[in-house]
Amino acid sequence: MLDKSQVVTSLLCEDAYKFSMGQAIFHQFSDYKTTWDFRCRNSDVKFTPEMVEEIRRQVRLFCELRFTEDELAYLDKIRWIKGSYVDFLRLWHARYEDFTIDGNAPCGLRIEASGTWLNTSMYEIPILAIVNEVYFRYAYDSDELFGQFERKLSKKIGALCDGSFRLGNFSEFGLRRRLSARAQELAVSMLRDNDSRFAESHFVGTSNVELARKYGVTPVGTMAHEWIMCAGQGNHKHNPAYSNWYALDAWVKEYGILNGTALTDTITTDCFLRDFQLTYATLFSGVRHDSGDPFVWGEKMLRHYEKLGIDPMTKTLLFSDSLDFGRATALHDKFSSRCRVAFGIGTFLSNDTDVPALNIVMKVVKCNGQDVAKISDVEGKGMCRNADYVDYLNRCIKWRMENEIGRTQLR
Repeated sequence: MLDKSQVVTSLLCEDAYKFSMGQAIFHQFSDYKTTWDFRCRNSDVKFTPEMVEEIRRQVRLFCELRFTEDELAYLDKIRWIKGSYVDFLRLWHARYEDFTIDGNAPCGLRIEASGTWLNTSMYEIPILAIVNEVYFRYAYDSDELFGQFERKLSKKIGALCDGSFRLGNFSEFGLRRRLSARAQELAVSMLRDNDSRFAESHFVGTSNVELARKYGVTPVGTMAHEWIMCAGQGNHKHNPAYSNWYALDAWVKEYGILNGTALTDTITTDCFLRDFQLTYATLFSGVRHDSGDPFVWGEKMLRHYEKLGIDPMTKTLLFSDSLDFGRATALHDKFSSRCRVAFGIGTFLSNDTDVPALNIVMKVVKCNGQDVAKISDVEGKGMCRNADYVDYLNRCIKWRMENEIGRTQLR
């Protein structure tokens, strides 16, 4: 019988960085409006009309959820969350009216969300979790897929226990592309329960706040590309080549030295480093890699810290781009003697079966009525409706990189 149970059953079923960003949005950008688009990058995947209708139903159920007092009490105990934001969340819920969901797309599924940034930012992760689980429920035998997932997960646990892989500190980051809620929960519970047996690895936590609460592990996550895109490009008076500066400045206003892992690749890491000078490099505990060659990126970041006179051993390089245990081990071996290293591992831990995982995203494409874009450190990860705006942003970055003078290392 086809599983029709509710996919998302708690508003804590959300990546931790959505609460990090949400609090700063609430305090500094509550009037910003954004538009988000869904995209499936798998050319051979087609969503049927039945899938689309079930996704609509699941989104309606998501919009009926409210935070419970127990959930709010858990959030209130997180060091960097403020009481004013918790009070706001007590009133918050998703609005079904913000969504357009139909079959008018090459993959058979179109999802658009428009409204305040406060609302739409909170939609991305649960919607992707819904789309994933509905697709695999309808396209395959769910029990058979779960059995494949469980067998592979058991082998991975065994490989960590016998020292085949060396990860150091790592977290589970798989909510957005998980096979199912049951699969992600199994991964988190098994990683937690076996952590003491791992030879050269340590399970730190999960991005899924609901599971972090349930299993007593750390909710992990700081900022996403949307933060730099909207905080940096949402004010149309700003030069978008300085997106990182505006975003980092607003983050420090909100958190000071707390909750500080900076994402480097929104408008290329080279441009990011123009703004990540002594003050920000000191305040932020580390940086996150999400595109491009991670070994090249790591060397670049270490050189940058050293140039600023900062001991890299006091900073963390967090790698989170399409990782498996083998790739993470190679990065750990390369960098762990020179700095702190951590890993956020997603699909490999939450959706590894005998069939390909979905490569789906939901990205912000407009802020305050104007296009926004991510350039990234590699082609193919950006998403913007307007090629002219991407060209404009690239020209702004190029001009800044080639002509800017008078930068100060103390900024």
